[in-house]
Amino acid sequence: MFIFLSKLIPPLVYPLGFSCLLIIAGLIFFKKIRFQRMLLVIALGLLILSSNRWVSWGLLKSLEWRYLPPTEIPHEEVIVVLGGGTYSPLYPRQMVEMSGAGDRVTYAYWLFKQGKADHLLLTGGSIDWLSSDENPATDMANLLKMLGVPEDAIWLEPESRNTYEDAAYSAKILKEKGISRIILVTSAFHMPRSVKLFEKQGLQVIPAPVDFVVTQKGWENITTKNIASQLNYLLPGAENLSNTTKALKEYLGILVYSINGWL
Repeated sequence: MFIFLSKLIPPLVYPLGFSCLLIIAGLIFFKKIRFQRMLLVIALGLLILSSNRWVSWGLLKSLEWRYLPPTEIPHEEVIVVLGGGTYSPLYPRQMVEMSGAGDRVTYAYWLFKQGKADHLLLTGGSIDWLSSDENPATDMANLLKMLGVPEDAIWLEPESRNTYEDAAYSAKILKEKGISRIILVTSAFHMPRSVKLFEKQGLQVIPAPVDFVVTQKGWENITTKNIASQLNYLLPGAENLSNTTKALKEYLGILVYSINGWL
């Protein structure tokens, strides 16, 4: 039930979903003109605010820059890679494909080829009613084997349905192997919650974030004194709305997980 509610309810409180609810409420209360106008103004304001780059990048930066890439990553027994960056080879796809978060796979491969770890633990299962894709852990494994990673260097955790289960199920596998220290690869915005979850399982974590949206140069550009650029960044955009939602989803996850005592 928790998994179902955690996937169903949040989209209704993110900017787009909540704005739609406000608009629907405005249509229902069409006879109450002042109340209707108030609802529509709030919906419009929320969409404009959440879809400009100042807001979206500010929120993402507050998450992404908590764990910046270390200057040197020591050698460890295993790199743990969290799923969420692949699409299964379902017709008409001819192979496993990568989403924007597919950098998790390529970065983990790069670290492995540098000799930073002897094994890769790939974690992530699927929720049948939520996604048409198959198993993210297996998809990542197939990609890595295509790149030349030996099969015996790959460990799978294919059952988890959320980040808490990623940490709990992975920790069980690692403890059985006598491993207490890991290199953790996931998207930068997702790293703060992920680190806390794995540490809660008694593991020492070396964060290796990837998939950054906000770069140093990008942030310098957004804070420039160039009025034209600043005005442009205030314009609404679908990508900005998506980034705002991504950040709010993560903060909501941190709140819910904290309430449940998982962090």
